[in-house]
Amino acid sequence: MEKEGQTYDRSSIEKWLAAGNLTCPVTMQKLHDPSIIPNNTLRHLIDQWLNSGTQIDPVYLHIINSDSSIAAIKHNLESNESTLENKLEILDIICSLADELPLQNSCLIQLDYFCLLLEVVFRKSEGLHFQEDLRFIEKALICALKLLPFSDLGAINMLKEESKFSYFVFIFENGNMAIKKSLCHLVEAIAKGLETKELCNKLGTSVNLLQEIIRLVRDNSEAAEAGVKAISALSLTESNREKLVKEGAVEELVIHISRSKRHERSLAPMAVSVIENLLTVECAKQVIINHPFGVNALVKLVFRVSDHEGSASAVNSLLIICVDSKTAREEAISSGVLTQLLLLLQSQCSGRTKTKARMLLKLLRSKWNEDSNHAL
Repeated sequence: MEKEGQTYDRSSIEKWLAAGNLTCPVTMQKLHDPSIIPNNTLRHLIDQWLNSGTQIDPVYLHIINSDSSIAAIKHNLESNESTLENKLEILDIICSLADELPLQNSCLIQLDYFCLLLEVVFRKSEGLHFQEDLRFIEKALICALKLLPFSDLGAINMLKEESKFSYFVFIFENGNMAIKKSLCHLVEAIAKGLETKELCNKLGTSVNLLQEIIRLVRDNSEAAEAGVKAISALSLTESNREKLVKEGAVEELVIHISRSKRHERSLAPMAVSVIENLLTVECAKQVIINHPFGVNALVKLVFRVSDHEGSASAVNSLLIICVDSKTAREEAISSGVLTQLLLLLQSQCSGRTKTKARMLLKLLRSKWNEDSNHAL
């Protein structure tokens, strides 16, 4: 243990100091006193644990024996002297350990590897060309996502630092599809976390980030599902909705629904649920009404033979836009909404969905009478 209070295995810290380093490998602060002393308390605890007969995972022993302290691993991951292949090997070991969580290898959580991986990903590397760095970033994000369900989500708040946030957006813009998908999963976690609400609002202020996420849905890429889920999570925060509408989320979700097949499982139910959230923004209603497939896309999801997933959101969305728009009502009727609603009422859908369906039928009938009287 060095006098700053950090604990290391003896061989690693001696090697660090012998190389001429006069900083703490964890905090990178200058060491006022480079002398080291044994951590007898930790030694005693380790001896007690070993004598208890607890089995140690052999893969983890490989990490311990090669470079035991988390500081040494952190140094290897961040160091410009470590080769890319060496860093990728370390990440392979961490991924192998993470696959067995939570039953084994809880040491990964106790040593906060999740925070470590986020640190090395979002601290811009000076030692690698970005295209080479992408291989490291892709694997590190995969490792981090494996640890995410068992880790403190608050660690992601490091992205509130401007430099890290800027690099997050840069990686999203320039990363490969696997990286974009992983970052969408992080966005989803941030948007749903109670301890990351402030960061969620910050995500919503980045036009470039929102455009990149929406582009995944527009291009119908392999990351489209992750993109829709990220938009869905972001739309749960009221302050993000207007920004999503402004950047074209509603148009792309409408197109996504229109492309889906009526009788196949797809992301369409989730997409219509997002549209329902976004319709709390006044201008989103006009987007649906003016879009050539807008109302039709909603009618398409009112009734599906295979399941009723998305029906409630589709009906409620139609209620929202039809109440004040004759154009929307006429488009809905011409798209066959009356037949869809009657089929829905005869189905095994929930009572809440049937109530909404009756409300929409009543609205269309009363407005039709009003419109007819005005025409006379």
